[in-house]
Amino acid sequence: MYIHEQKGWPGFNWDQAALMDLLASTRHNQGRLIGRMERLGFQLRQEASFGTLTQDILKSSEIEGEILDASQVRSSLARRLGIDIGALTPADRHVDGVVEMMLNATRENLKPLTNDRLFGWHASLFPAGRSGMQKIRVGTWRDDSSGPMQVVSGPVGRERVHFQAPQAARLPAEMALFTEWFNGKEAIDPVLKAALAHLWFVTIHPFDDGNGRIARAIADLSLARSEQTTQRFYSMSAQIRLERAEYYRTLEKTQKGAMDITLWMKWFVACLGRAIEGAEKNLGVVLRKARFREKTVEQPFNERQRKILEKMLEGFDGHLNTTKWAKIAKCSQDTASRDINDLLRRGILKKGESGGRSSHYLLADG
Repeated sequence: MYIHEQKGWPGFNWDQAALMDLLASTRHNQGRLIGRMERLGFQLRQEASFGTLTQDILKSSEIEGEILDASQVRSSLARRLGIDIGALTPADRHVDGVVEMMLNATRENLKPLTNDRLFGWHASLFPAGRSGMQKIRVGTWRDDSSGPMQVVSGPVGRERVHFQAPQAARLPAEMALFTEWFNGKEAIDPVLKAALAHLWFVTIHPFDDGNGRIARAIADLSLARSEQTTQRFYSMSAQIRLERAEYYRTLEKTQKGAMDITLWMKWFVACLGRAIEGAEKNLGVVLRKARFREKTVEQPFNERQRKILEKMLEGFDGHLNTTKWAKIAKCSQDTASRDINDLLRRGILKKGESGGRSSHYLLADG
């Protein structure tokens, strides 16, 4: 029996005492992070939020097995936020739609959640009316015309059903109840409300596809309300992506259980705590960039140097050598060597400890 088939549905309950210490710790760290970011200047806050939103969009899609082009996501975000990131990569309408949904959820978090708003998000996710090669109903509830809505895995003929959603005939009433609760003034901590909203929506599973991404957007909306800010400084979706197996296990176990959802609530709050801890790394990158720019404000760089220095500040994957420079900057090895030697002379780069054919380069202040 699934949770939505229980007699008391949707009368969720949980052990508040079991959550008390974990919630208090997470809320404390959440407030501390927001406070630290508020003390930074506008440009640094904007940069940190831009990086977080980029990760949120990329990782929420990755959870569902969809890999978006990071440069397109950054370009689409930059255009909508009025941020100058240099040359912009043209973004296809699917990427633009995903970005629009996330910005609508987080930057307009005080607006009520309505059917029309949810339909708009869904249409943004699937602008061509297709999920992969399959045509789907867009901007409206599913109709179960091809059978019950199931979450399955495994090869054809040996599928495993993880979850079966409520019948389509129940959706108008189920969604009316959900949105009435979400827009209401019930006395519940906003973080717990984000956790419950995520579970409740994804259990109703009202659309043909995109339910997980929309559930996470609803949770982000609730978290943005809890912080009273439109800027994002940690990515819940990035953390869920790291813990995807446990995310699905916890969700499946809860959806096949009774109305006590303590297991899910504890996991969500703990996952949020780990996401906030992970934001410290993002903050470190932003502060490092600020120090570097202040130090080199009068230093001239060509476009190749600027591009690769930015990558190094964000955390270069592996060692940077002449070959990698040439590949990333799309230039010859000789040009790469001249760029690197110029930065070595000016003290911007330094050589790594290994030499010879293993020569690599690091930021001088790294």
